[in-house]
Amino acid sequence: MPESVFETNLKHLPIIARGKVRDIYEVDEKHMLIVTTDRLSAFDVVLPEPIPNKGIVLTQVSNFWFEKLSHIIPNHFSDLTLKDLKISKDEKSMLEGRSVIVKKMKTLPVEAIVRGYIIGSGWKDYQATGKVCGIDLPEGLKQAEQLPEVLFTPSTKAEVGGHDENITFKKMHAIVGGYLADEVKRVSLELYKEASEFALSKGIIIADTKFEFGLDENGRLTLIDEILSPDSSRFWPASEYQVGTSPPSFDKQFIRDYLETLDWDKTPPGPHLPSEVLSKSAEKYQEVASLLLS
Repeated sequence: MPESVFETNLKHLPIIARGKVRDIYEVDEKHMLIVTTDRLSAFDVVLPEPIPNKGIVLTQVSNFWFEKLSHIIPNHFSDLTLKDLKISKDEKSMLEGRSVIVKKMKTLPVEAIVRGYIIGSGWKDYQATGKVCGIDLPEGLKQAEQLPEVLFTPSTKAEVGGHDENITFKKMHAIVGGYLADEVKRVSLELYKEASEFALSKGIIIADTKFEFGLDENGRLTLIDEILSPDSSRFWPASEYQVGTSPPSFDKQFIRDYLETLDWDKTPPGPHLPSEVLSKSAEKYQEVASLLLS
């Protein structure tokens, strides 16, 4: 297994941004390099230890979905590879499998969240208000139940250390404009429908997920960032799914559940994770990749 990569510092490429998980570098005026590290964020806090091999698994899964769903919407992929970059042999070896060179986009300042099942913050919201993100739902729904119809619940994009904030679809209209908001919603629901049907054929339920979008140089809506990975989605094994309980999860929910047992106020710095929790989490990431890509 390759060594874990917590942070990158490439010598000859200027860094544009360092996110919760990704390091982004300038390639030229039209392209950038996205490196998926092994950093883990939970509750919007970057934790001190990396998850071994996580960045490679995330890249592998995300790239699979980008290609599989490219008939629905164009994505940010470019024709450039690591061979086109002025980087050292060691840097190339470190980046192999965990990086992609993409076209620069004008990023939309919202995240497109799609929910097929009622769980997590949506379940808490429903228990308190009978709604999810302001959307009325029938009475009597149980935890982890499949929703009567798939919900689109956008949020703002937080800076590192900040928290995303759920917004109404009306507010999204005001932020990005009516046409773009409608198009993002339509495409997000279509992506989720096709992906969730495929995943189910592999024994995986996609409970919810998030997408990010940008505009290319011609103003065309484009799928960016990562998609349908264990970091951006909630994956459940279909064989263990039961309504009324929080199903076991292939994603970082395992880490969240552990963190909930600690006396931690969910603000930086994040707590250290025991080695057995790190190993178990790495297994979860690898397991969902193996199922999807088999």
